[in-house]
Amino acid sequence: MTTVVSLTSEAPLTAKGGRRADALAERLEQGARALEALAAGLSDAQWQARIPGDGRKVGVVVHHVASMYPLEMQLSQLLVAGKPITGVTWDVVNGINAEHASANDTVTKEAAIALLRQNSAAAAAAIRALPDDELDRAATVSLNDDAPLTCQFFLEDHPVRHSYHHLATIRRALAAAA
Repeated sequence: MTTVVSLTSEAPLTAKGGRRADALAERLEQGARALEALAAGLSDAQWQARIPGDGRKVGVVVHHVASMYPLEMQLSQLLVAGKPITGVTWDVVNGINAEHASANDTVTKEAAIALLRQNSAAAAAAIRALPDDELDRAATVSLNDDAPLTCQFFLEDHPVRHSYHHLATIRRALAAAA
């Protein structure tokens, strides 16, 4: 797996990024708020329900989204620095997800929502700090067959999209169970 860079170990983020970064951050915040709103309204039975085809509990998936923001942002910093993301494969991602699910099987709604708020706010702030030229930097991404991807694409495909993706899977699971 790749060596993950902390948000403070490379070139410091600027105080204010561009309009594109602000729009990306706003979309991330909207998705996180939508996931939080859904999670807050779930019954205990819905929180514990398993998502068909995924196998994880709804609550675990909410916590998963929250806990992945820091990693996704660390990986985006590699692209900002012009460095490739290496060693990240779907097998690695599936392993991380399985470990997370096992370690957080009993996560409470309150803990998951608190982490979602905290980590989505930190991710949005980090995105907002990116100037347009950093969003345009590209390097290869192993998860995407070593395609050279821009930081903006990676942000859109991972931290921004993540809450929307799992929100949709949770809604489908809850609708199927109703």
